[in-house]
Amino acid sequence: MQNTIPLTVEEKKQYHRHLILDQIGNAGQLKLKKAKVLIIGAGGLGCPVLQYLAGAGVGLIGVIDGDKVDQSNLQRQILYTTSDIGSFKAATAAERLSKLNPFVKFEIFNIFLNKENAVELFQQFDIIVDGTDNFPTRYLVNDACVLANKPLVFGSIFKFQGQVSVFNYKGSGTYRCLFPTPPAQGSVPNCSDVGVLGVLPGIIGSLQANEAIKLILGIGEPLVNKLLYFDTLSLQQQILGYQKNNDISISKLEEDYAFFCGEINKEKNNKITGEVYLKARQDYYLLDVRTYNEYEEENFGGFHIPLDELEERLGELPNDKVLVVMCTTGKRSAKAIELLLKYNYPRTLLNLEEGIVSLF
Repeated sequence: MQNTIPLTVEEKKQYHRHLILDQIGNAGQLKLKKAKVLIIGAGGLGCPVLQYLAGAGVGLIGVIDGDKVDQSNLQRQILYTTSDIGSFKAATAAERLSKLNPFVKFEIFNIFLNKENAVELFQQFDIIVDGTDNFPTRYLVNDACVLANKPLVFGSIFKFQGQVSVFNYKGSGTYRCLFPTPPAQGSVPNCSDVGVLGVLPGIIGSLQANEAIKLILGIGEPLVNKLLYFDTLSLQQQILGYQKNNDISISKLEEDYAFFCGEINKEKNNKITGEVYLKARQDYYLLDVRTYNEYEEENFGGFHIPLDELEERLGELPNDKVLVVMCTTGKRSAKAIELLLKYNYPRTLLNLEEGIVSLF
């Protein structure tokens, strides 16, 4: 950790409500000032984590995210506005939070986490907070935390439910103790496919920030070897205990986390841009695998078969032209292509790159 620098008069004004808490006080606030926390992802979970850690006075906050603000993010990613659309999330979040707390330093990485940069990056921080939304990155973050010997504050969201836990803290269990193997491909869709209640990431992200602060201050009972489950519709909350699995050993990172999780390597898929498709659409058939509601709101004709009905309706597809498969983002269409390949669809299959937005 960096050397302790006494709190200034202005900092004492900023953190007054902390300083008068017996469990924090001046000594605890100095611990927060010395702390270095890295947040993976500046999206739904990352926004509240960043906001509350910055407000609490964590001295150095790292944020890594190669994504840019999209209008669909604004329903739940509270740090951004319409004027931020198209800007890097990490840089935008840091700029906004610097106005909330000018005493906090930010280290910004406008890139995506990968196996080449994860361990070295984690070694520069005290605590890692996972705000990601996909299984390959969750396993990568977990494994890199084990190799870098860093505690991991985990959070996940799905529709109306969320989970929080603390992994790899003083020899405790890890994400792989709970989930030794990833779920079958397609069995757990992500939020871009099924949606998420806007307030849910705010609740779960706030709980993650709380766990990180508890670890820094050494107060309370962190969610070590425990998984908190929260349901927004019933407001039921459960804390489930689990045992560390000593048979699980992590000595190196996986060669390919997408492959490990059974996902298609997108670089090996044949793609087509919206521009190319629109210029010669007469040469293709279009298959839209979005839901009925999505199709009714906006469609470009072609064949419409929702992904969950595709296997039963394969006989409806033509086979005398190249088939372009589309959805909202390109993820469901990739799964549809994998299914069609499984059943030996006889013509070339192309995934519409970036989904429906590429057609506007």
